[in-house]
Amino acid sequence: MSYEALARRWRPRRFEDMLGQEHVLRALSNALDQDRLHHAYLFTGTRGVGKTTIARIFAKSLNCEKGVSSTPCGECSACKQVDDGRFLDLIEVDAASRTGVDDTRELLDNVAYAPSSGRYKVYLIDEVHMFSKSSFNALLKTLEEPPPHVKFLLATTDPQKLPITVLSRCLQFNLKEMPDQLLRPYLSKLLDSEKVTYEEQAVAHVAQAADGSVRDALSLLDQAIAYGQGEIKSAEVEAMLGRFSPSRLYDVLDSVAADKPDQLFKHVEELAAYVPDYSYVLGELLSLLHQIATVQTIGGLQQGNVHDEKRLQEFAKTIAPHDVQLWYQIGITGRRDMPYAPNQRQALEMILIRMLAFKPFIEGVQVAPSSNTSGQAAPSVASTAASSASAAPKTSGELQGRATRQESAATKAPAPASVVQPTASRTPRADAPRAVPAQTPVEPSAESTEDAQPQLPPAKLKWKPEHWRQILSEIEVSGMPLQLGRNCIIHSVSKDEVHLHLDPEYETLGSPRSRERLREKMSLYAQGEVQLKVTIPEKSPQGTPAMLDKQAEEDKLNEARNSIADDPVVAEIVAKFDAEVSTGSIRPVDDQTES
Repeated sequence: MSYEALARRWRPRRFEDMLGQEHVLRALSNALDQDRLHHAYLFTGTRGVGKTTIARIFAKSLNCEKGVSSTPCGECSACKQVDDGRFLDLIEVDAASRTGVDDTRELLDNVAYAPSSGRYKVYLIDEVHMFSKSSFNALLKTLEEPPPHVKFLLATTDPQKLPITVLSRCLQFNLKEMPDQLLRPYLSKLLDSEKVTYEEQAVAHVAQAADGSVRDALSLLDQAIAYGQGEIKSAEVEAMLGRFSPSRLYDVLDSVAADKPDQLFKHVEELAAYVPDYSYVLGELLSLLHQIATVQTIGGLQQGNVHDEKRLQEFAKTIAPHDVQLWYQIGITGRRDMPYAPNQRQALEMILIRMLAFKPFIEGVQVAPSSNTSGQAAPSVASTAASSASAAPKTSGELQGRATRQESAATKAPAPASVVQPTASRTPRADAPRAVPAQTPVEPSAESTEDAQPQLPPAKLKWKPEHWRQILSEIEVSGMPLQLGRNCIIHSVSKDEVHLHLDPEYETLGSPRSRERLREKMSLYAQGEVQLKVTIPEKSPQGTPAMLDKQAEEDKLNEARNSIADDPVVAEIVAKFDAEVSTGSIRPVDDQTES
């Protein structure tokens, strides 16, 4: 007897044999059991997820000799004929080969006739999106009002190509792709029934290569069994699929984490022996980084993971989370640009070099490489400062002391040769205002016993509201905190506290982070700890630095326009050529002193 492919032999004969698709099976089962049957059903989804299979089981449920139900007996002549593909009242049509309107009309000519042996005449039209426009028009009327003994079951992988008039006449069911965590145990159970020796990792490779299709997975199993002469081994499946062991990826990531480019290129060379799809290689590396980030975040593995749990735990401990995030982002961006590279291997190598070259910044300080000579993660200056900062109470004096210590560390620590140097904007300025030490020493905090700095004394302020614009221009602050200050006025000053009124129009600028940053810079400027209070009055305050700057700019613009209008040369040109001055193009310029 000839061999029957696994995809045909293991095709489900009942709804309960189906893998997944519970959302579809529940609706169909209830409709059958409660006799609430529609006249047209549309099943959509990618290839190999069970569209035609569900349609055939549905047809069998409709015509079972023991009655309409979601559990056909499978033993009566109608059930056996449907399973064997020879039931006369189940008319299966491949729309891809019968696209013409004449074929459709011929098909519909027999709709009016009663079933020959079954309860219902079922039309199963596969890949219905391949019908021509004329064929759809011929089908519409019958599809909307078929005889009571006719049911239409339509299946397609591309529902977007169906006319809306067809979609509106059908009950639609979208079948989902099968995730790895469902496919792997299903394939293992099948192989156990077939008495085939297999390795779990090999089954994982097959499930992943199937890309959500059960039929593709069974076809690949057939191929793997033939390739391995009755056994399924991981190495043989990798060779058959043109893939490679995850250990190759671990070697690549080890080299990146250890900052060893010579080993990295050696491992890429070993990968090249498999002649792989380099976009797939990068995708697998990104998947590995995602699993590492998941372990670092939730402390455990996600369901369906195909990587070695022990290695993932090691990576999660030895690679800094910010490095994982940066490498993932570099990989995502690089994968998008791979089609533009001269060749795919070169593109992969450049992406890996980028992972070596760039290091993240934390709070303005460059992070050192994430590993030392032994391949273990080395704590960087910034990461040490950041972790100690999170462990200590964040009082205002400690915030300032922490910032000073980080600036000092960033200035003293030499940057590695392979690290991109910080930009000028991130380098602490030599002439930045320094805090004056307190008269009484402060106990060192738990975060550091070596570089503890004393807390600033309370400020003794003699600021006046009219001085705020000048003070703000001398405070070294930028970004959102600067905009916050520019849209405030000083309401009151008492000893070490400044009370600001914020323009209600710019209420969103008053975030806690912006207030705290502005307060720190004010403390540096005052050489003492400043307490800041920001409130929003009912009416907009007048005389904010932003308003004064805007008024000054308008005054300069009006002065420039008046200067142009009063210029005798301009007046002569206007009169001679009957011209007019375009005031919208006039811009004030700064006065230039002749040398």
